[in-house]
Amino acid sequence: MKLVIIPTYNEKSNIAELVQLVCSYVPDMHVLVVDDSSPDGTGELVEGLIAGEFESRLFLLQRSGKLGLGTAYIEGFKWALARDYEYIFEMDADFSHNPKYLPHFLDAITCCDVVLGSRYVQGGGVTNWSRLRRLISLGGSLYSRVILNMPFRDLTGGFKCFRRQVLEKIDLSAVKSNGYCFQIEMTYRAFLLGFAIREVPIVFEERAEGQSKMSSGIFNEALVMVPKLRAARNSLKS
Repeated sequence: MKLVIIPTYNEKSNIAELVQLVCSYVPDMHVLVVDDSSPDGTGELVEGLIAGEFESRLFLLQRSGKLGLGTAYIEGFKWALARDYEYIFEMDADFSHNPKYLPHFLDAITCCDVVLGSRYVQGGGVTNWSRLRRLISLGGSLYSRVILNMPFRDLTGGFKCFRRQVLEKIDLSAVKSNGYCFQIEMTYRAFLLGFAIREVPIVFEERAEGQSKMSSGIFNEALVMVPKLRAARNSLKS
């Protein structure tokens, strides 16, 4: 069974079309929306979709407030592990992650344990980014690669697929990062545990609706957390 986890906050204008596209590219995919009590009514819209054409394929975790990306994924992972999902995806709700890549991830996961959607391997890229945004993203990945001694070119992306056993082996309750660094930490933990990780090219498309969730606080978290992860290397292996 396959599940894609989509955290949302004020994504009412995107979520219905996104769910439709996900299910069209992978007809047996299930979708879990983790909504942080969006003021725009995203959660209510998802409830309506569940009551309609997506019954038994679409699910909703409604949280009490804006609690952060990392905790949304952790709750989603635990929800998936309590059920029979073998392949568990992460995906943004704003169309920056194109659902057309989902079949590519499923092809890749047959010969590895974690798939990273990568903007910085051959065939990957970004659209509609400023020079500063490119430098921040590239710099964040390079900074993490050097300090954590990992070979992967895109460590900050949030379009991923995990085999079930990876998430079972990682101590999800011990994951500390909640923002920009969450993606780095999850990949690092999987890497230290010896799981096979593969990058596949994606083109990241800057969101067409709403505002980017990138902030200075998210970036600063990565600056602080990456050295802490390196210092905790031995404990993260167990």
